[in-house]
Amino acid sequence: MLSPTRPLRIVAVSGGLQRPSKAATLAEHLLGLIGEETHSEQHLVELGELAPQLAGALWRSQLPDIVERQLAAVEQADVLVVSTPVYRGSYTGLFKHFFDFVHQDALVDTPILLAATGGSERHSLVIDHQLRPLFSFFQARTLPLGIYATDRDFADGRVHNDALIERARLAVRRAMPLLALPRHRTAAPETAAAL
Repeated sequence: MLSPTRPLRIVAVSGGLQRPSKAATLAEHLLGLIGEETHSEQHLVELGELAPQLAGALWRSQLPDIVERQLAAVEQADVLVVSTPVYRGSYTGLFKHFFDFVHQDALVDTPILLAATGGSERHSLVIDHQLRPLFSFFQARTLPLGIYATDRDFADGRVHNDALIERARLAVRRAMPLLALPRHRTAAPETAAAL
């Protein structure tokens, strides 16, 4: 259960590989909306910035400290926001590679707001067909409404479509009662860090 005195630790992970990134812009927008609703500490993990340190590692023990700190932030988050561009019908390979290093019990009961960006609406099912199953493996609580945005929903480096903005607000409002539910996360074994 969340402490009324401790700010909510909200971590967003953007699977975008470029900067500027629509996935990062959407993640930042969602972080801002959650921040309007509750006292929080917010952190954004941009996988594009970690790509050189992350891409060649096969084991968690091979990761440099900067990547390890980002993984620890994800594993210790009270709430996750994940946002990825759609690449060939799914999340990016780097996004999956990053989550392959997250301990399998670290996200049990963690509320996760799912978001994705793509060139057109035809990829919008990525949230329910790709992201939701990935986080089901972790036994996380994927929140009821996902947010999907297309290229035309952005202008001048920010979310600008009124319908998308309203859906994002609705997703956050509907998520707020779920954020206070107790979590039954199993402590990750100390040996997980050596994986």
